Amino acid sequence: MTLTPLQFHALLPFILPRSPAGRQIGDLRARMEAIFHLACTTDPWRCLPPEHGRPDTVSRYFRRLTHAGLWERLLVAIKDNDPKHPLNQIAPLIFRACRRAVRLRGLKFVALIRRLGFLQALNGPPSKVPDPDLSERMRRTVWMPPAPETPRQHDLYLDLVHTLRRMHRQASGVIHIPRALRLGWS
Repeated sequence: MTLTPLQFHALLPFILPRSPAGRQIGDLRARMEAIFHLACTTDPWRCLPPEHGRPDTVSRYFRRLTHAGLWERLLVAIKDNDPKHPLNQIAPLIFRACRRAVRLRGLKFVALIRRLGFLQALNGPPSKVPDPDLSERMRRTVWMPPAPETPRQHDLYLDLVHTLRRMHRQASGVIHIPRALRLGWS
């Protein structure tokens, strides 16, 4: 995927132009194209084609961008921008890169993705990925009744406990999403 000049200039204010040591990064556009190229595949970093540069250099830059909060800022910018903005043209690429960043950013990132409504940026089907907001809503709104006294109350109490368990499982997601399901999710 090659970025047009307009798309790259829309992306430029968000990316890091220097390394932590202060050195200027050579070709930012080539690095971003390499990240987007790999994000659109299921390959590991080591399979990056040679024309995109060294895999360890590109993956290190991806991790730096991720830890600097690039993907969060881009998602918020996409949400706030005009639909014709050049950043929205590369939104699918950004969503694919966000899928790789989820492992580095954790549940807060997943919660942000869900709050913004960009479910295609999740690293699996929404029913399999944790929903931190649901667990917080459950914690604040669920009221447990007193211990049951009659058999009828006992049955209702057990139904409530089973429902809460199902909701908790849904909120916590699946421990391991099968590779075929994760890669087939689009």
